[in-house]
Order: sequence, then C-alpha cells, then structure tokens
Amino acid sequence: MRAYALMIGVAAATALAGCSGDGRLMNIRAGQTSPDEFAILPTRPLSMPPDLAVLPTPTPGGANLTDPNPQGDAVAALGGNPARLADQGIGAVDQALVAHASRLGTDPSIRATLAAADLRWRKRNARRPLEVLFNSSVYQRAYAPMALDQRAELLRWQRAGAVTPTSPRPQTR
Repeated sequence: MRAYALMIGVAAATALAGCSGDGRLMNIRAGQTSPDEFAILPTRPLSMPPDLAVLPTPTPGGANLTDPNPQGDAVAALGGNPARLADQGIGAVDQALVAHASRLGTDPSIRATLAAADLRWRKRNARRPLEVLFNSSVYQRAYAPMALDQRAELLRWQRAGAVTPTSPRPQTR
C-alpha cells in the first residue's frame, strides 16, 4: 500500500513539474524579485571647485559630476582616456565599411523582425518534460542547427589557401 502511495506521489510531483510555464531557454533565475546588490554604486565625494566661474552648465536630467562612471574609472585606472568611451559616431576608418554594408538600404525595424523570428524559433524548440523536471538549459539544443562547425570551417579555409598562422595544420579525416 505504501509503494502505491509513493508511486502516486512521485507521479503527481512529476506532473506538477511538467506544468511549469517557464519558456526561457537559459534558466538563470532571471525573474528574481530580490534587489540586485551589484547595481548599487557609491557616488563620488562632493568637492568645492577652485573657481566657481568654470563650473559646467547644468543639464537637467543629464549626468552629474558626482555620478559614478565605473567603465570610465576602469579605463582611467588602466591608463586610457575615458573620453573615448563617449559615442562619437562612425569613425573615419569605418565609413567605407558602413557605406558598403548599407548600399542596398537598411531596415529600421530589423530588431523587431529578428526578435519575432527568434520567438517563433524558441516556441518550436520549447523545453521537453524531462528538461522542465530537471530544470536544465535547452539553449544549446535549440540553437544547434545554427552553430558553426569550427573545425570544418577552418579546414575549408585552409584548403582554399588562406593563411591561418595561429591554427594547427589541417588534419585529414
């Protein structure tokens, strides 16, 4: 009698786990409701400038002198120029590349189009019952048909005569 009750309990738990509506591919607990302790950054200390006439003009809703800038601080600590992090448009060396890539026009809604196509793909490759039960990631399985075979591609380029100095010699299969 106990064995039957145990089997019914296991079957009920399995059925309940299979009813999960979590459609995410990567199950990294992205839906947590607790605060993110890494999102809190300390502000810089207030200081009095040597001359009040050289203060920058206020920018309502913009950046403040005491706002944290972790990326800029890291670049400065490593000896770089934090001003280079600001978006300065397309560089002169990339102008020809951008012009060639956009020669046939661009689609302003490409992100929405790709997001809809990816959503359809993920729905077709949804999690299977055992993957739901064991809370495993299905990302690699879902996107395996789109993955590039690195060795086959390297061999193709080497056979075509491309110089690949950092890669090992081609192995014959």
